[in-house]
Formats: sequence, structure tokens, C-alpha cells
Amino acid sequence: WEVLGFVDGKGTTSEPSEYIFIDRFINEKNVYRLKQIDYDGRFQYSEIVEVDIMTIFNFELSQNYPNPFNPATIISWQLPSTSDVKLKVFDITGRELTTLVNERLEEGSHKVEFNAAHLPSGVYLYSLQTGNRSIVRKMLLLK
Repeated sequence: WEVLGFVDGKGTTSEPSEYIFIDRFINEKNVYRLKQIDYDGRFQYSEIVEVDIMTIFNFELSQNYPNPFNPATIISWQLPSTSDVKLKVFDITGRELTTLVNERLEEGSHKVEFNAAHLPSGVYLYSLQTGNRSIVRKMLLLK
């Protein structure tokens, strides 16, 4: 299982409570379970819920999150079809620093973590390339 997020509880109450969390990295089929943690540290898991989503994906490179970041950030993108993908990071002068992804990926949503602990503060670029298409975005590392 992967932790997607955390929502603070409202404590003990006799009234029903509603909580909302948005999963920004969905695929066609998603499986979820909730972990409810009491103030004393005890916890329990919900039943597993499966969600099927039929989506038509566009070729898209999202803004990294968080941005600004220190030292790591998530870069996500969508592919309309199975493609050979290259995701690279450059410094502001255009010098290639690293290749985060260089493989054939299925249609849908994808994400990767970029850890810049070894780099100085500054503006960096990341580029997604598939075939003859390319998208470039900026990100800010603040230490």
C-alpha cells in the first residue's frame, strides 16, 4: 500500500463527519483503503474499495508538486497512448543534469520523485519527450 495523504480528524463527535481527499494521480483502476487513527495511537483499516475510471488522457506534463520544493518534489504526466518516454532535468543554462525516466510507458497517469538534495537552490527545468512531442516546465529548489 502507498500513503497518498492525511486528513485531520474532527475528534470524538456524535454527529456524522464528512472528509474529502483528492487523489491527483489516478489510473483507470484504483484500490483504496482508509486508516483511521485514534488519538491514543490505536488504528483500524476500512474495507478495501475499488474504483474504475474510464478516462481519455491528453499528452500533459503537470507542474511539479510541491513547488518551490526542498529537497524532493513529484513530477507527474499523462500519456494518451503507450509511448517511449524521456523525462530529463536541466539547470537554467540548459545543461542536462539527470534522466529520471527513459522507458516505454502505458497510456495513463504517471509520476516520479525528483530528489535534488545534492543541488544548490535555483530554478531548474524538466522536459517530457515522447516521439516528436516535448513539454518543458520550470521548478524552484529553495534550500
